[in-house]
Amino acid sequence: MSTSSTHPSTGAAALPRALDLAAVLGPAGWSRLAPAVRRRFAAGHPAAVYEGSMALRCSPVGRGFAWLARCLKSPLAPLCRAGVPVQVRVQGDGRGGVVWERHLQVPGAPVHVVRSTKSFGADGRVQERTDGGLSMVLEVREEAGALVFLSRRYFLAAGPLRLPIPAVLTPGTCRVEHRDLGAGRFAFTLEMRHPLWGCTFHQTGVFADPEEFLP
Repeated sequence: MSTSSTHPSTGAAALPRALDLAAVLGPAGWSRLAPAVRRRFAAGHPAAVYEGSMALRCSPVGRGFAWLARCLKSPLAPLCRAGVPVQVRVQGDGRGGVVWERHLQVPGAPVHVVRSTKSFGADGRVQERTDGGLSMVLEVREEAGALVFLSRRYFLAAGPLRLPIPAVLTPGTCRVEHRDLGAGRFAFTLEMRHPLWGCTFHQTGVFADPEEFLP
């Protein structure tokens, strides 16, 4: 049976400035995560590089969204391919957020880099933002020992402005799952579902902890 925890609406004043997912989930939800997941997502975790491979799928509609959002430095990869070598670099942004940078090494093509930053927004909720300002408000859950991020709304950040984007003009609700597999390995799964067009993106892969983090 799956369980879930979400961040209560207590406002930004009740939250630490640095991204702290343990505070978001609360003691009960955080304790239900696999120990290796807690280590990888602990506040102040040192920079790390994870190596693995992914299977990438996107629908024709998804491919269109990916190309249209390139000007906003969208992290969407318009690729349909299995066995793509991927390197994930994780580090703090110096302002309390955490940068996730994926380098997709497709044979015969330039390295495709997708980059976004997770942080607390002004309203105290977790948000993810690309360098071009495309952003999502995220709900954070624990589900059967896995850490799950679920998009709740999209907006475009332009200076102090937050411009909402209607759901129909987005690639769909985004669900990201990080599930520990043991022995220093974890599975990453991303899926986006549009209210009209169904699944637009599905990406899954297995990654390994760097040697210095292994027991």
